[in-house]
Amino acid sequence: MNDNYAAIVRKNLDTLFAEETAVPDLAARLPGSPEDGGVTFPAFGERCRISPEGIFLGDARQSGPLGIVISLYALNAGLGPMVMAPFRAFKDFPGSMPYVGAFAAYTQEVLVPHVDAIRARTSEIVNALGGSTDVGEVSGDIAFRVMPLPKIALCYIFYEADEDFPASATCLFSANANDFMPMDGLADTGEYTSRKILQLLT
Repeated sequence: MNDNYAAIVRKNLDTLFAEETAVPDLAARLPGSPEDGGVTFPAFGERCRISPEGIFLGDARQSGPLGIVISLYALNAGLGPMVMAPFRAFKDFPGSMPYVGAFAAYTQEVLVPHVDAIRARTSEIVNALGGSTDVGEVSGDIAFRVMPLPKIALCYIFYEADEDFPASATCLFSANANDFMPMDGLADTGEYTSRKILQLLT
């Protein structure tokens, strides 16, 4: 399976860098900074470099599922700007139905047992993922937005448990997130952002 993931990443990179203008084109679309035959940009709270040689988060080569997510973003990100609000539920995007169950389980429900810890470390999470606690009219016991990719924002909303209701977690997307990523990639973007949040908690 790992070889299959690596082959997909390789195919996507070959497509991205097939033209001589690939680097300035990517730098404009992601957006990012040209560097040593590739482009650097922030992704999932780390410095990402994408080049014909591979995709790296920090020093770690990404030839698995996360590499596929990043390469899909690079393939699909257009020159248009991100539109932050109004935030949209994943299920409200066209074509999301096949992925709704996995998104709920791996992006939202996985965080529910950790709501108290997330409250305690909200500032750290926001700082690490280039976000803010300014979420406009969105409300909850805890709410913040983060930027896993330069043109895709996620808004997390948490309610703490009380005597009537259990704790809950909701993740919303920036209004035009589907302009920059296909639906399976958007679902995975949510999952890997939540994984990053859990990593920061430990």
